[in-house]
Amino acid sequence: MSVSFQPLAVSAFTATSALGQGLQSQLAALAAARGGLRPNDFSSAPLACWIGRVDGVEEAELPAAHAAWECRNNRLAWLGLHQDQFIERALDARQRYGAARVALVLGTSTASIGATEEGYRRLDADGQMPAELRRPLIHAPHSLAGFVAEALGLEGPCLTVSTACSSSAKVFANAERLIRLGLADAAVVGGVDTLCDSVLFGFNALELVSPEPCRPFDQARRGISIGEAAGFALLERIDAAPQAPRLLGYGESSDAHHMSTPHPEGLGAELALRDALARAGLGVEQVDYINLHGTASLKNDEVEAALVTRTFPASTRASSTKGFTGHTLGAAGILEAAFALLAIEHGWAPGNHGCSTLDAACGPQFVLDGEQRQIDVALSNSFGFGGNNACLAFGKAVA
Repeated sequence: MSVSFQPLAVSAFTATSALGQGLQSQLAALAAARGGLRPNDFSSAPLACWIGRVDGVEEAELPAAHAAWECRNNRLAWLGLHQDQFIERALDARQRYGAARVALVLGTSTASIGATEEGYRRLDADGQMPAELRRPLIHAPHSLAGFVAEALGLEGPCLTVSTACSSSAKVFANAERLIRLGLADAAVVGGVDTLCDSVLFGFNALELVSPEPCRPFDQARRGISIGEAAGFALLERIDAAPQAPRLLGYGESSDAHHMSTPHPEGLGAELALRDALARAGLGVEQVDYINLHGTASLKNDEVEAALVTRTFPASTRASSTKGFTGHTLGAAGILEAAFALLAIEHGWAPGNHGCSTLDAACGPQFVLDGEQRQIDVALSNSFGFGGNNACLAFGKAVA
């Protein structure tokens, strides 16, 4: 790693998931080991599985000024923006830097495809979507970023990242490059994905969906539970928020191994991990907690468990939080980055919810129950479907 990395301040962040709306809801559920999964009550046809559904999305309404963006995904984004005073912090950054100097980089796997699915289910005799769904803005992968840019009044670089499950982790890397290259002075990053038939039935067709609540790293795990989430963070240079937690580094890689299966030895995941540590200037012994990708699929957990076990000392704590929230797909990176930041802020390593007997590949780093401990450095792993990997390193502000 030859790139000189200057840490960035994470001056604000928020998350909304099946655990509730806002950071306090997430933290309370993690601390109480209270999961948010429920029997599937979403799909258009019966599918026996469990999901991580966010309450309140159906009742949310976009303001009339943003009616062209109306869809379930953007309603969840709107809810997410209004948690933890995030929209106020983002608008303050726009005021300080100027609308053209704040970048927007958002990750999503499906964007507003749920609205497109609905449109196709309701085609009329002429093969046209119903009139209220003939809005091209919502039938595009850039729907989320376009909506949030309008909602925040941002005019800087605006990017959509769609690299499956690593999408809203890789936004941090994109934002850092934009700031380092002088193309922006700050960046709003994040991601939103909502439940839809495409992912529920798509992953089920691949025989990856568990009929019971997912059990990451359990020796009897049976697959993933799909969830939904929204999360955002504001990145600025350190001098703008010297007391805020920091993005210390990131690593990215692509397995180039198989379109749906990770590299059997975890080569791509290890490259991303090593890249993040090198960019942050960290040794493995300095990592206090790792929020693992941990989907509860057979191969993913086996590969990641072996990587963590052979790389980190026994003192490092590691767990997957997908047993709490389900796999939130393109929003998993930002949601679990928020969990890593909460771990640093509150000194709490979440437990590995849903797991009762750890897989034999898991070493002493893996914790079943939450644990109070000092956490100065936390990593967050996001390994995308098909081998598109990212690892983020966060740390406390240096006194």
